[in-house]
Amino acid sequence: MKYWNASRCKELLEKRTVLALDIREPYEYHHVNCGFNNVPMASLIEFLQEKDRSTPLVLLCQSGKRAQAAGNLIETELGFLEVIIVEQGIQGWQMEVDPSLKLD
Repeated sequence: MKYWNASRCKELLEKRTVLALDIREPYEYHHVNCGFNNVPMASLIEFLQEKDRSTPLVLLCQSGKRAQAAGNLIETELGFLEVIIVEQGIQGWQMEVDPSLKLD
């Protein structure tokens, strides 16, 4: 598992095909998001069952803690080869990439 800051993750999203997942709850996602696909943490394993294990995953949550826990599970249980956690989650994205996001 890798930990990248939001700016580096944004560059990756612009250059490669990745699966970018916001694992927060739908109410959090609808309040504010940065365009990642919303797959709540509780649905993540089921969602990823049929996905290609070689596709890089970029995981984002509120602060990075849920994404870290999910990333550990995804690597050990599902065998994904490249799991990247957005450091500081949506908060880091707002600070480094898109200051217009309102995180109230």
